[in-house]
Amino acid sequence: MATAKEAQANIGVVGLAVMGSNLARNLASRAGNTVAVYNRTYEKTDTLVSEHPEAGFVPSKSLQEFADSLRRPRAAIIMVKAGAPTDAVINQLVEVFEPGDIIVDGGNALFTDTIRREKAVRETGINFVGTGISGGEEGALKGPSIMPGGSAEAWETLGPILTSIAAVAEGEPCVTHVGTDGAGHVVKMIHTGIEYADMQLIGEAYDLIRRGTGKSPAEIADIFEEWNRGELESYLIEITAEVLRQVDAETGRPLVDVILDQAGAKGTGAWTVQTALDLGIPVSGIAEAVFARSLSSKPDQRAAASGLPGPAEEWTVDDPDGFVEDVRRALYASKIVAYSQGFDEIVAGAEQYGWDIKKGEIAKIWRGGCIIRAQFLNRITDAYEENSGLVALLTAPYFREALTGAEPAWRRVVIAAVQGGIPAPAFSSSLAYYDGLRADRLPAALTQGLRDFFGAHTYKRIDKEGTFHTLWSGDRTEIEGVDTH
Repeated sequence: MATAKEAQANIGVVGLAVMGSNLARNLASRAGNTVAVYNRTYEKTDTLVSEHPEAGFVPSKSLQEFADSLRRPRAAIIMVKAGAPTDAVINQLVEVFEPGDIIVDGGNALFTDTIRREKAVRETGINFVGTGISGGEEGALKGPSIMPGGSAEAWETLGPILTSIAAVAEGEPCVTHVGTDGAGHVVKMIHTGIEYADMQLIGEAYDLIRRGTGKSPAEIADIFEEWNRGELESYLIEITAEVLRQVDAETGRPLVDVILDQAGAKGTGAWTVQTALDLGIPVSGIAEAVFARSLSSKPDQRAAASGLPGPAEEWTVDDPDGFVEDVRRALYASKIVAYSQGFDEIVAGAEQYGWDIKKGEIAKIWRGGCIIRAQFLNRITDAYEENSGLVALLTAPYFREALTGAEPAWRRVVIAAVQGGIPAPAFSSSLAYYDGLRADRLPAALTQGLRDFFGAHTYKRIDKEGTFHTLWSGDRTEIEGVDTH
């Protein structure tokens, strides 16, 4: 067993690839933290320790040595590949940890895996904390947005440590105890789904402006820079301007024209959509962003379809400045829809799994350190502080007013995209969702009639209580209270 002198670290990191190494350096740079480090191959551990002697890392060659170097209650953050590698490390740590110790999964785990792992580890008396960490490599090093789940007991130990390394926005650390078991990872997952929508909307805005006005990428960069000084102010708008200004050193062309137009994905966006389907929550803006990436990555299909007919006349914009302003408004309106849908999914997940998630706090911790950080998030916090029971974020007074102002421009942009044969799935699906949500009556009544006709699935009426079925294959009389399944 370790002596008190040997057990000198208050936090450990397992897995020292770029994210893990940067997180360990961040932890070590904060007063009060002494960081134990371990990697399956000791070479990475040795490299990190030798390259950053100022960090005062406590290296280990085995997990037992790693556990012995940690003060009780031990706390270790796992930063390894999701799936089987995470399960393997958890099982190994359980062998060397004791009841009351804490294992933190800081990777991009599927939240249902986190629920399973937390339940299994809890039986040993060890705390398991699924924690979303957003901000990429830079965030891990300089201050990420952190979304921990887990027990209240674990939060007592972890809270000060995670607060010490989190990003700070408007004087507040971007970390909060999200809820139990999988709550932290589900919030991180939905955050990334919103990120997908944000980027797709930005891409559609760029494409429409370029095709409609003929402006160069550098000129459009100026537009995004201007937008970043207003209500669209955000990290993604800021870096869009930087990417559009970049010139390829080899060809002299704008870099955006040299990059292959096939977008990659790591699966978190798909998880967001799949989970929303399971919960019965429409996240059409996020879904279309995921599907747009999938479509972009089908070069053979796109090549085969390139000769299909489109608009007969070339599309141009008569008032370029007016069109750019319309696109800005459409982008903001569609962004509101994406966030509203994302928070709908958070609410539904919390209800399904029994999490007490404070929605305004989630918006706060996304203001810094993460990819979707934006001034806009303050408006979401304000909305939930004014009315914690909002049935839909976009119905809050501020967002209602914003949508009212943007709606005519939003419609003009979608019409222009259709007329020009320009794909704008996130813009158009967001508008369709908005119209569906505000509709007095939807064609779902006919859908229910059809379902009852071919499958006897029953329906309800607008004028009286109960469940009904029409005898379609008989005399077509209506009967009440029938359970056909």
